[in-house]
Amino acid sequence: MSSRIGRALAAGATVVVAIGLLAPAAPASATPDHSVKITVMASSDIHGNALNWDYFKNAEFDDSAHNDVGLAKVSTLVNQIRKDRGADHTLLFDSGDTIQGTPLDYYYAKVEPITETGQTHPMAKAMNAIGYDAVTLGNHEFNYGLPLLAKWVKQMNAPVLGANAVSAKTGLPAYLPFIIKTMKVKGDKPVKVGVLGLTNPGIAIWDKANVEGKLKFLDLVATAKKWVPVIRALGADVVLVTAHAGDNGISSYGSDLPIENASALVAEQVPGIDAVLFGHAHNDVPQRFVTNTATGKQVLLTEPSKYGQRLSVVDFTLAKERGKWAVTTKSSATINTNTVAEDPKIVALMKGQHDKTVGYVNQVIAQSKEQLSAAESPYKDTAILDYIQKVQTDLVTKAVAGTADASLPVLSIAAPFSRTAIFPAGPVSVRDMAGLYVYDNTLLGVKLTGTQIKDYLEYSAKYFAQVAPGAPIDLGTLTNAAGTPDYNYDQLSGVSYDIDISKPVGQRILNLSYKGAPVAAGQQFVVAINNYRQSGGGGFPHVTTAPVVYNAQVEIRQALIDAATASGTIDPATFADPNWKLVREGVPVF
Repeated sequence: MSSRIGRALAAGATVVVAIGLLAPAAPASATPDHSVKITVMASSDIHGNALNWDYFKNAEFDDSAHNDVGLAKVSTLVNQIRKDRGADHTLLFDSGDTIQGTPLDYYYAKVEPITETGQTHPMAKAMNAIGYDAVTLGNHEFNYGLPLLAKWVKQMNAPVLGANAVSAKTGLPAYLPFIIKTMKVKGDKPVKVGVLGLTNPGIAIWDKANVEGKLKFLDLVATAKKWVPVIRALGADVVLVTAHAGDNGISSYGSDLPIENASALVAEQVPGIDAVLFGHAHNDVPQRFVTNTATGKQVLLTEPSKYGQRLSVVDFTLAKERGKWAVTTKSSATINTNTVAEDPKIVALMKGQHDKTVGYVNQVIAQSKEQLSAAESPYKDTAILDYIQKVQTDLVTKAVAGTADASLPVLSIAAPFSRTAIFPAGPVSVRDMAGLYVYDNTLLGVKLTGTQIKDYLEYSAKYFAQVAPGAPIDLGTLTNAAGTPDYNYDQLSGVSYDIDISKPVGQRILNLSYKGAPVAAGQQFVVAINNYRQSGGGGFPHVTTAPVVYNAQVEIRQALIDAATASGTIDPATFADPNWKLVREGVPVF
């Protein structure tokens, strides 16, 4: 064993010794010219989509591009490719964000938690049946806490990888860093495929409440530089990285943490990698090549969109060079899962848990006096978002009653998570509420000053494009300026203000007032805010260091459901409050 391997193994001995499982596979066959072809398949960002079903619409999934979703569709493609290429020539991996994203995941994390019932998580059940060779941790794997994650990892037949997730106390890997799969070749030496799993450093912010003091998340490039030589030295002929990180080289957060979307940087800066199978960005990247700066070699990258809408398929040809297998050609494509039917085996396997989830989300919890839509929420104050604000404000107001902060005004922050959310006139169900509040956030209360509130709103208002007075308004380009997603446009209730979109970013908030009086610079407020934002998600100013006055870990979606259930009625007359609007030189845009 070389000193380099020895040092690396010593640094992670408890985990890496287990990699003595150089996992065997069935034999491939060398061609007469002594070349071998192998195929690697990859999914990513499945987000709880086992079946081609939209739990929020209570119907088969569909979108404007007529994509399909779900592991049952992925399974059909995998079966076809295994049949076409030969199962002994293929491997299957996933790049993370598996156990959060649909009511199916939520149900088995919160309603009937697998940590209490002992049931197998639906995503473990489906992935085990499909026969994944390894999966990598995504940031959303940590949303429901470390105990549930540990239970899912234990239920998975495939190794769950995360080399850059380390113990905060010891610095040792908290999860398996890599595996090496051994593929036998008839009449020749086997091909060894090494797979390094890397997760996202942003977990330290996004799930701070679950991981702080327990786990650290290291730089992807530095981690790959440590482990790739180890994997090569252990005899890997092909080295893959499965990374839960996009490929644009930037972060949605500040510079305090390692780069969020570092997949292409790993390919560019770490010698010895043949391909990077990445996720997190939810993009369809059939094939991209990056030149490694150290070796000049081309590194292949591919990303299979999201939700099981695509499957990445990577083909390698290997030939003997000085007695060792080496990659001579490589190419990749993404296959649309809407081209195949669902695998009936997976559909049957999921039926019980799927049906239970459908029953749960269709429970009627209240009656709405009128239809409320979120369609215009990105650019108008809407009653449906005001419902979120009202519930959050009431919870935090009640929580601070009797404390030193009881006399402070309570404001609330909410963002338009979904443009398609609707409360129908009449019966409102759990799925209607879950369709409005699609994330598993919890509620906090923080203290901010008037100056900080103004800074916060100015930052949020960068979401809008600058449009001159009198110029036509194009709803297609008005919002999402500089790529800002809807979920990073925060609206504030409890104060009144205008946003002048004719002004440059940083000079847009006008007429900021509380109960008719201008907000003073030093005036103090309690602000209801979600944990994602308070932890630094979106990079908003002041909130990460603001004093926390309330944090009871109340899940906001459940709070909305509980409030609707308790009142039995959703009447906008009791909560709608149009307190902000877009203007240009004082003239309302709408």
